[in-house]
Amino acid sequence: MLFLGIDFGTSGARAIVINNSEEIVTQVNYSFSYQNTNDLAKGWKNSLYLLLEKIPIDVRKKIEVISINGTSSTVLLCNSEGILIEKPILYNDAQDITILDKFQTIIPNNHLVRSSTSSLVKLLWWYQTKKIQLDSYFLHQADWLGFLLHGKLGISDYHNALKLGYDVENLCYPDWLKTLSIYSILPQVFPPGTPIQTVSNEISKRFSFPKHCLVCTGTTDSIAAFLASGVKHPGEAVTSLGSTLVLKLLSNTRVEDISSGIYSHRLGNLWLTGGASNTGGAVLKHFFNDEALELLSQQIDTKKQTNLDYYPLLKPGERFPINDSKLAPKLEPKPDNKVEFLQGLLENIAKIEALGYEKLQTLGATPVTKVYTAGGGAKNKNWAKIREHYLQVPVKISSQTEAAYGTALLAKRSQNY
Repeated sequence: MLFLGIDFGTSGARAIVINNSEEIVTQVNYSFSYQNTNDLAKGWKNSLYLLLEKIPIDVRKKIEVISINGTSSTVLLCNSEGILIEKPILYNDAQDITILDKFQTIIPNNHLVRSSTSSLVKLLWWYQTKKIQLDSYFLHQADWLGFLLHGKLGISDYHNALKLGYDVENLCYPDWLKTLSIYSILPQVFPPGTPIQTVSNEISKRFSFPKHCLVCTGTTDSIAAFLASGVKHPGEAVTSLGSTLVLKLLSNTRVEDISSGIYSHRLGNLWLTGGASNTGGAVLKHFFNDEALELLSQQIDTKKQTNLDYYPLLKPGERFPINDSKLAPKLEPKPDNKVEFLQGLLENIAKIEALGYEKLQTLGATPVTKVYTAGGGAKNKNWAKIREHYLQVPVKISSQTEAAYGTALLAKRSQNY
């Protein structure tokens, strides 16, 4: 049996096929760039089909389950035939938050949906501008892409639906959401990886998928990347060392501090919680190019600490682990020795990482026992040693980092339903 995971990002899509042993059988990519946002959905559809065609036909014939992830809070409004009524609103397209003013007495204070980029705010904007029709369906990117394969509208998963207001603790839409006039067009929500329907006859014929090939509910791109890491036990975490510092911790308990950007996704009977700091690789690349970073990092003596006291930011403002919109960057004193300066930056980013996990534990999350690392900084061995010193737990490189791999694992786990 083979399982297909598809990852839809902002500039391209990737597909990974795994077998029962969770080994990669094949992987393909398709890059895209859409200048005209009016053609976004058409472009996504074409990209999905072109991506599927890239998978060798002998592999396609053995695929039993398919799952798709998309960018969180990228949403669509379509009619009963799946044809878009309006152009999609992307994950980072902020809407006027004053739309929520008339719902002040309905939507709970400090709720996750009270954000200019939340799925609910985007839906309410469509409602206010009278775009919603009688036969409308509101879907996330992954929902609609799944529909293209199985033909069933009005289906979502509770990872994508979190920022729509879905109650992931009680697995239902909350009463306050049911009072809104848009409630009737909300999708039915299932756990990620739930089998929904076999591929349509048209899709089966076109791509040579078995007729019994199932399409299951998907997830978001960031959670798919977490699943790829191989984390399974509470206390295990993934730090993404990209342009920013992103922490994700698997916990027995749900924790939340919306003002600091901390909230929890449900993962079966466990919780995935975390936050994102504005520090990270973007600060390092401001001072060093890739070649210098690699060369200077190798010269660091991790047994000696610099004692430099920094808070590495490119501009004022931090949300996690310190919630202060005016927090100033602290990058002085700057030693003449470049190795020492780089080490000081790496040490202090590691301190912020440790402070982040400490904050999650203070809120009630399961204590950290091991940290897997993803992102561009994961291969920096001396940085890993520095981070181990401050985190006081083992630091490992994630064996897999591709979101498509995590989505393929989700497809494989659908067998448990």
